[in-house]
Amino acid sequence: MHMADALISPAVGGTMWVVSGGLIAFCARKVQQSLRDNLVPMMGVLGAFIFAAQMINFSIPGTGSSGHLVGGLILAVLLGPYAAFLVIASVLTVQAFFFADGGLLALGCNMFNMGAFPIFIAFPLIYRPLTKGEYSTSRAWLAAIMAAVAGLQLGAMSVVLETTASGISELPFKTFVLMMLPVHLAIGTVEGLATAAVVSFVARARPEALSPDPAAGSSIPLRPVLIGLALAAAVMGGVASWFASTHPDGLEWSLAKATEGKDVSGPEAGLHKDLTHLQKKTAFLPDYGFKADGTGAKNVKENAPEPWPAVSAGTSVSGLVGGVLTLGLASLVGFALKAHSSRRAPKTE
Repeated sequence: MHMADALISPAVGGTMWVVSGGLIAFCARKVQQSLRDNLVPMMGVLGAFIFAAQMINFSIPGTGSSGHLVGGLILAVLLGPYAAFLVIASVLTVQAFFFADGGLLALGCNMFNMGAFPIFIAFPLIYRPLTKGEYSTSRAWLAAIMAAVAGLQLGAMSVVLETTASGISELPFKTFVLMMLPVHLAIGTVEGLATAAVVSFVARARPEALSPDPAAGSSIPLRPVLIGLALAAAVMGGVASWFASTHPDGLEWSLAKATEGKDVSGPEAGLHKDLTHLQKKTAFLPDYGFKADGTGAKNVKENAPEPWPAVSAGTSVSGLVGGVLTLGLASLVGFALKAHSSRRAPKTE
């Protein structure tokens, strides 16, 4: 669901940057007010885990499309909504700047579409009321599926509305909607199952970490959980990413269907051109692989059928480096908030 800049006008992209930036500031303030001791390492490790999980596309049977986990609901359950949005924003920032996954102009849209809906709507209004604090029951699995589907449906609809409001791609609204929503229904179902599985693992390893009272879990040692998630992130990013589906993701597939295979390209001047140039400078592993060497060999390969599994050193390096970068950025955000919170705390005699 990573939107490219070609779909977004500067007005829409700028507006969503402001909206997502406001959410980041709001969440940062809320996290400062209830920052528990073990939250920062969880933010970092979960950021790396979600980065790696998003590299693995799974095929949607009968469609020729694929999907990947978004992770907003997992983060909301394990971190709380405010820290969760900071982490998903960190993941998407690393992806956009260093891997050219999602446009820089569209970054605010992607943060809102992939973060706000699962975290601030699906989690508090569907998941939490249905689970009632029980995370390994069949009801909890059903709640995860319902919440994940709702979050992705809202996010997919938001993509359509932002694209339509931008008015630069001339996509037929009705056709685009009819493609986007059904395919993301399937993706949301898988997202829900993955969410339930991860939360069930944490509930078995450290059930206290899922306490609704932040203070209750402030000093719980989370080493088993952190080690398990870190190992999973390394395996997914370094090896399992070879087995990602080669089919276009849900958004790309919907665009191809809505345009009957025509290429969707945005303006080649102005802000679009400047941000594309900037992204080419910052993305040292574009498309999760090594840059072309300038000989044209990469272009020849692109015309051939893509191998599966795609055993690639570039993919493995991207998964591991991206995980480390995301861990670092999410942890840096957490440590900065913790330091700022400590300076503001009243001193006791």
